[in-house]
Amino acid sequence: MSSYYIRLYQDTDYHIVRGIFARGIKEHIGVAFRHTLSLPQIWIPSLVMTWLPLLITGSLLTSILAVTTISGIVWFINRRIFTTYIDFSLKDDMLDIQKYYLQSQDRCFWVAESDGEIVGTVAAAPLKQTDGEKQMELKRLSVPRRHRKKGIATVLCKTVIDFARRRGYKAVVLDTSMYQISSWNLYEKIGFRRTHYCHADDYWAKYIDFIDVYYRYDIQD
Repeated sequence: MSSYYIRLYQDTDYHIVRGIFARGIKEHIGVAFRHTLSLPQIWIPSLVMTWLPLLITGSLLTSILAVTTISGIVWFINRRIFTTYIDFSLKDDMLDIQKYYLQSQDRCFWVAESDGEIVGTVAAAPLKQTDGEKQMELKRLSVPRRHRKKGIATVLCKTVIDFARRRGYKAVVLDTSMYQISSWNLYEKIGFRRTHYCHADDYWAKYIDFIDVYYRYDIQD
């Protein structure tokens, strides 16, 4: 196992951190695409559009073009959902990381570094709650593929938990997508419990059955 350590984000990390975040999100497009193709509202119309031209015209080429077109549309919808989220995030809290996370109370951003290379990121920010309970949100957890299974993500998660505990928060919460099964396993191994599921607000996200999964870690006094 390679050695690494956790430190606070620095301005010199800016482009690297944003790149790690964007690439990590894009990894899930393929999984989402395959899931979408298995949905009845997708594969039934696709089957009809595949065989109908063949039955009417007898042209295999027309059927192939129909399948290719449908697949392309489905891929575009999935890609749009993920890239829209990336664009929003890069213009929101990831636009000025130093100001948003390190110059505000009860917020922080960390990176894991190994041999001068950033091998992971995570952030923490207070979550607004109507019931008054102090909850800290775990955000921007990402470890490049080649550095996974080294315990980096676990240490980053525990860094946020310790940060929240020191500041008197009652829980750490997060949300992830239904496609990130490996992340589910990580969170549950640490002690997070799944609380609920929720469809995304976007129309196309609902159409392709995109579901957000929410987790909570209760901090003991």
